[in-house]
Amino acid sequence: MSTQNTLTGEADLRQDELRERLWLAAIDCDETQAVALVRRAVGPESSPQVRSVAERTLLRLIAPVQERVGVEWAANTITVAQEHAATAINERCISAVAELAAAAPGAPEPPGRVTVACVDGEWHALPARLVTEVLRLRGWHVDYLGAQVPTEHLIAHLHRRPADAVLLSSSIPSHLPTAHTAISACQAAGVPVVAGGAAFGPQGRYAHRMQAAWAPDAVGAHTLLTQGLERPTADAARLPDLDLPHLNDQEYTLVRQSKRQLIKQTLTDVEDAFPPLRTYTEYQRERTAEDIDHIVTYLATAVYVDDADLFTTFIAWTARILRARGVPPRSLLPALDSLRHQLKDFPRATHILTAARGALTVPAPGQPV
Repeated sequence: MSTQNTLTGEADLRQDELRERLWLAAIDCDETQAVALVRRAVGPESSPQVRSVAERTLLRLIAPVQERVGVEWAANTITVAQEHAATAINERCISAVAELAAAAPGAPEPPGRVTVACVDGEWHALPARLVTEVLRLRGWHVDYLGAQVPTEHLIAHLHRRPADAVLLSSSIPSHLPTAHTAISACQAAGVPVVAGGAAFGPQGRYAHRMQAAWAPDAVGAHTLLTQGLERPTADAARLPDLDLPHLNDQEYTLVRQSKRQLIKQTLTDVEDAFPPLRTYTEYQRERTAEDIDHIVTYLATAVYVDDADLFTTFIAWTARILRARGVPPRSLLPALDSLRHQLKDFPRATHILTAARGALTVPAPGQPV
């Protein structure tokens, strides 16, 4: 093995060790230890490499640990409280890295100004914060607006502080209709939009349908911004159905308007078809109603973008969550059947529900879940 390969291997081992130590500190609610660890990882602010090391700490240390937080929560190996605490600690670690880098000499010449914001309703702000700090490390002036930014306030901010682009973040696909509105509003204000986050689908498929640029990560966002984005023209304002013509059939609107009744009837039908629900506590019934609420919301979103894969992926994820919590995934079948019956006159919704039911793999009765 060459000396270079040996050094690379040692660096990888050190990264793995650092990630494990940060994970343990975050999950133990030890903010002091976590912040001290990332500070040591970055090193002295006088180092000529501090900015590149800071970026690597953000993307290769803190980001993977936060991703693990989500995975472990989904597997039911950590509690909601632990997930919240670990996320808060990771956010504090990002701040610590940013503080060190800000004090470092030799900042690059600012290439421009951008605004980073989460879609209204989106509380998962850590990905947007990571993008913000990477762009700042690379010299950009960034107005970071944080989580859940109403579209009208985002536009008001752009009028007060013009930007070269808006970077719009969303992790939850159910926010896509709201994201579409925000994208159109920013473009109508003459500001190009770069969308990012898991909500926009594989390779940003939904961002592209909504006429936005898409970046897979912070480095990709920097690349797009550096290449330059064309500013929208004065006629950029448009109704959603110009991007998504299928919305003219009104299925999305009708499903959204009937959401409350759909949830109520589905809960009744699930109780009839899944007898264990009859013995649930009031708390368990409330959680079941929330699950059905999410199912209807994601169904409506899949109808909005006309993509069965969005709903099928959500149902598969929900099945894994239920299994991890000791609830048999087959309990989803009566919910899907109920919705399919209630929406039998809606061809796109029915197609999406049928696809999801066909893709849902559940053990036969009597087999372990």
